Amino acid sequence: MALMTPEQFEESVKQLKPRIFMNGKQVDNLFENPNTRTVIEANKASYDWALDPRYKDILTCYSPLIDDVVNRYTHVSRSNEDLVKKAEAGTFTAENLGTCIYRCVGYDAFHSLASTTWEMDRDLGTEYHPRFLEYLKMVQRKDLSVAGALTEPRGSRSKKTLNWPDPYLSLKVVDKNKEGIVVRGAKINISGAYASHELAVLPQAAHFEGEEDYAVAFAIPTDTKGITYICQYSPYSAERELADDLEELGNPVFGQRETSMVIFDDVFVPWERVFHCGEYPYSVKLVSRFAKTHRMTCGGTCKVGFMNQVIGACKLVQEYKGLEKATHINEQLMEMVVLRETGRACGLAAANKGAEEPEGSGVFLPDELMGNVSKLNICNAFWRLLALAGDIGGGLIVTMPSLKELKNPEVKDYVEEFLSFGSDEPTENIMKVHKLLQNWTAGQHGVATWHGAGPVMAQKIMLQRVIDYEHEKNLVKRTLNLKEKK
Repeated sequence: MALMTPEQFEESVKQLKPRIFMNGKQVDNLFENPNTRTVIEANKASYDWALDPRYKDILTCYSPLIDDVVNRYTHVSRSNEDLVKKAEAGTFTAENLGTCIYRCVGYDAFHSLASTTWEMDRDLGTEYHPRFLEYLKMVQRKDLSVAGALTEPRGSRSKKTLNWPDPYLSLKVVDKNKEGIVVRGAKINISGAYASHELAVLPQAAHFEGEEDYAVAFAIPTDTKGITYICQYSPYSAERELADDLEELGNPVFGQRETSMVIFDDVFVPWERVFHCGEYPYSVKLVSRFAKTHRMTCGGTCKVGFMNQVIGACKLVQEYKGLEKATHINEQLMEMVVLRETGRACGLAAANKGAEEPEGSGVFLPDELMGNVSKLNICNAFWRLLALAGDIGGGLIVTMPSLKELKNPEVKDYVEEFLSFGSDEPTENIMKVHKLLQNWTAGQHGVATWHGAGPVMAQKIMLQRVIDYEHEKNLVKRTLNLKEKK
């Protein structure tokens, strides 16, 4: 099998030498920095699960490309069944990590690249598709973690790209030669790239005549010369750095979602890794195909897994406090389950209604309508879930003392007495569950859910483009036997 062990993954990451900055300092060792370490641990878990007989049906699949079993996160869906399994994998990894699996954006980018390179070759006579397939075979054989990058700083939306004062606010090709291309610019809000082996880069937006240099897609090792990662830093980052014991944190091993701004300072990309260069009418297809795939992922799979964590924590708090018969809490928990299952249903509908695109390519993508509905639905649903969790958890979520006080002889007895709620549950457990709810309700995942895979307006715009009302109008016309206009 073309599967790497968790230990082999760790060793492979140790060979990487990415240039990383966080909190004003350079990160010299991904393993020693407590924040970058969380990304390693999240990706590492996917290698562990793929080798576990209990989970192999979720995390692995057969690849006809290399005639072998591969990690699902290196696969391109070839059927509706593949898309359903993709959805199941997204939920499984999210509920077990409690944060992002940093291979998912690259996974979704593979679908867009496979589909669009096939179409470009058919329409234009290019040779991108076999080039991409050779790259994907390499990824599968080596079982590489591939991150994805689309979002860019961009200039004033009221101006065209060519009229921005800084031409590098969108990633741009600045040179070409017989060996490859050179790109300059940046991608922002990129999840976990620095602890992945490869970075798959797509355009963020449609491009037009005159913008050929911005129409570019490629894949590159994450520690390629000229790439710099400027990492996020938040109170949760500082808390992790200062923690004496990871058990004090809301998500001890996997942490909050970690992202960075990725700088491309005249980065060379060899032609064998370039999958789109100058064919500007196809930039929008790369973007839209990625978007509907990733919106199914964000809307109907990973957030379902996150919801399971929040619901589980709320149910435990209810039991710790002896509130099992409290009608309002039972109704709130029921509402949470309805929100979760609505999200799951949208994701599965997008997968089951998916289709080969373009026809003949062999690549299956989620249904565009349901993919966007999935993400739009979950934006509001997740905020509502967090509000309900905040009500059930109570003020203690944000006012509780540090777990260190349980080791402080001066106050240990007080904390154990007054935060046990009179139950026989260890106070440490009660505090940890409230800390986990703090991680969700006061953490970064709410805004990340709103904006990941595109902000709400992006889904609304896409839905307005794809909704066709002819079926509904014709139903009414037939019901009422309306006369045709003369």
